[in-house]
Amino acid sequence: MKIRIYPSITTTTGTSWREKIKEASLLGLEEVCLFLTGLEEKERGELYERLKETKIKKIPLVHLRTDMKPEELDYLAKNYQVGAFNIHPLKEFPLKYEYGKYRQQIYIENSYFRWHENEIKKFAGVCIDFSHLENDRLLNDERYQTDFQIIKKYPAGCGHIASIKKTTHYDEDTEKQRYDRHQIQELSDLDYLKNFPARYFPPIAALELENSISRQMEAKAYLEKILG
Repeated sequence: MKIRIYPSITTTTGTSWREKIKEASLLGLEEVCLFLTGLEEKERGELYERLKETKIKKIPLVHLRTDMKPEELDYLAKNYQVGAFNIHPLKEFPLKYEYGKYRQQIYIENSYFRWHENEIKKFAGVCIDFSHLENDRLLNDERYQTDFQIIKKYPAGCGHIASIKKTTHYDEDTEKQRYDRHQIQELSDLDYLKNFPARYFPPIAALELENSISRQMEAKAYLEKILG
């Protein structure tokens, strides 16, 4: 199956989700992915209202917060044809609600915390964050090899794409030097993806970038070219 790459509305510190929604509207986009990781319930409500003012009809992938009520998932699934949801490992962010009816649409991401097979088995499979995976290949081969065995074993329903820099930077969240970042300066920051065999790419890949939607569209076109 050919990978489909989508621009995303991201909500972490350093990005303006309101500007991204405005830009998506100006560009007339009908499909974007959505990362809700940075928003509390009140702001999520505002985001949903702003989405109504756009032409967005489909959200292929939603990155959930584990404090989201099931009714929010119902709303997104009903109104935006959500194909997949993803969460972080439960040891990082335990679930506050039961998502039983959506478990076969929820994939667990390789975040800064490790995958655990006992968690993956309770859901649909894995969400591959390629920049995190590449960072481990460069800095933590043992974890990289372990995670790659999991990728071979479990369905990958979706993925995240961010950048890999040529030099490391200090990451405050992990208190470590890392190569992966959620922003591109040069399109070549994405060239590392050529190292991964095509068979490991999931059908849905969201650009997890703080960059503008226009810049993300450039990245999407570039990736479609270099990945064939």
